Parts: sequence; C-alpha cells; structure tokens
Amino acid sequence: MEDVWKPFEITPESADATADALVERLKAIPDVGALLTRNKALVIRGFHVTEDSLGRVMDLLLPNRLAYVHGNSPRTKLAGNVYTSTEYPAEYTISMHNELSYSTSWPSRLLFFCQKAAESGGATPVVDGVRWLRSLDPEVREAFSKGVRYTQNLHGGRGLGKSWQETFETDDRDRVADFLDRSGADWQWRPGGGIRISQTRPATTRHPVTGAEVWFNQADQWHPASLGDETAAELAELMPPEELPQSVAFPDGSPIPDAYVIQARDRGLENAVDVDWREGDLLLIDNVLVGHGRRPYTGSRRVLVAMSD
Repeated sequence: MEDVWKPFEITPESADATADALVERLKAIPDVGALLTRNKALVIRGFHVTEDSLGRVMDLLLPNRLAYVHGNSPRTKLAGNVYTSTEYPAEYTISMHNELSYSTSWPSRLLFFCQKAAESGGATPVVDGVRWLRSLDPEVREAFSKGVRYTQNLHGGRGLGKSWQETFETDDRDRVADFLDRSGADWQWRPGGGIRISQTRPATTRHPVTGAEVWFNQADQWHPASLGDETAAELAELMPPEELPQSVAFPDGSPIPDAYVIQARDRGLENAVDVDWREGDLLLIDNVLVGHGRRPYTGSRRVLVAMSD
C-alpha cells in the first residue's frame, strides 16, 4: 500500500513557546530550503505567532516576498506584500491549485498564517503534485500533454471579474504591456479600456531540484464546468466563452471536455491532506511540489498569505 504523504510538523518543546523561540528554532536549521524540498510542506504550530510577530518569521522563511502580480483571485493587499487568502464565499470549496501556475513565472514558496481560525471547517487541503498527476486516467493525462491555453478578459474599471489595474497592481498601461511582452503572452487592449490576454502553458512541470513531474495547471478553475451547471448556463446566455473573465481550452482552441476538468478537480481534493487551523499556525509549502485549496467553513476566518521566489 502506498504511503500517504503529509506535511512535516515543527512544534515547540514547551507549551509557553513564543515567536522568539520559533525564530531561534528556524535559525538552528542548517537549510530550511532543503527541509522544505524534502518534505514538500511544513506545518509550524504552538509558537503563538501573532500578526505583530509574523514579520520576523517571514524574514527567515520568505527572504524575498513577491507582489501578487497577474493573480486572478480576489484578495486584499496588506503591508509588506502580505495578502489575505482568497476572498471567496465561506460555503464553497476552493479546488486544488498551484499559485500562478497559469503564468510564465510563479512563486516557489507560499507561507500561510492563521490569524483567526473558523468556527468550524476552513482547513487548507494540500496535495502532493506527483500523486495528483498519477491519480488521473491515462486518457486525461494524454489529452493535456500539449498543454492548455488560458484567456483572460480584464476590464478597465467596470465589469465582471477583476480589472487589469487590480490584477497587475498598477494604473500604468506601459508597465502592463512590458510585463506581458516579457512573459510571451498574446494580448490586446479592448474597446472600453479592458485587455484580453492569452497564453499557452504546459499542464505539468518538473521540480527544479528533484526533477519530479507534477500536475501544474488551473484548467478546472478557469473552465465553465467549475461554476456549476446553473451558473455556467446563465453566463452562456450573457456572453460567449471568449468574452468570459477567464476561460481555458486546448492549445489548438478545441474545448476541454467537462469530464476531464471535473476529474482533475475531484481527484486533487480526494488525494489532499487537510491542514486544520489553530490561531498562530503557519504552513509553508513548496508551490511546485504541492497544490493547495480551501474547505468550506462557518464563522469568521482570517488566513494571511505571502509568497517568495
């Protein structure tokens, strides 16, 4: 029977440990990067980290925090390139994904911090990307072997979905154009001040250190099937697929069957391990080796996230 992977836990030796003790613990680890690569994800709990003490911990775990440029999920940006986790209604599941896997560049690490745990539910599921890939039917893996083509329609201030100003964290059209040119995307400004962006990306990738091949795309999240039959039907009446805020197809433009993306979504969740939150917990993940999501919850929940290269 195949061993079930789970994150490696770092806990204190005493119940009254503080963030200072965690800082010293992390400094004593010869190579945090190697520890993360070996274990794929680290859960750090019991050190009573607060938002005020979070910065000192992040300086060790995320030495170069990145802005969430070209990110497609709704978030609130806080100080120091720290963001709220995806602001999505509490009753819904967020399916498994690797952050910015649809882009030409993505963060290598993500750090989550639980400032307030939900009344119930709200776990962050994490999935081993190798296991996720292997769980898919050969027919699905073969269909995705040539990659996927993502298309975004970002409005200029009014419309469905995110604006390009929110997405790229700038009002400067030249900066957006330069970013997209460097990424090799096909793009054009649209009447009304919006922009359409298309780019073809692989459906899998290999880890730069271990060489492991992992499922690495967000086709299910960009596909109308992920919206549910009723919502997808309503949107189809309002606009054609190419006008949706985001859509996905195979590189030649042919549609991806609903069943393929639903299988990828469901098997990612089926193979995931839930990280249940307590206030002050941290979760550090390798963003290539591990996908993440969110379980539904009740009550208020506040989890912050930061990213690094």
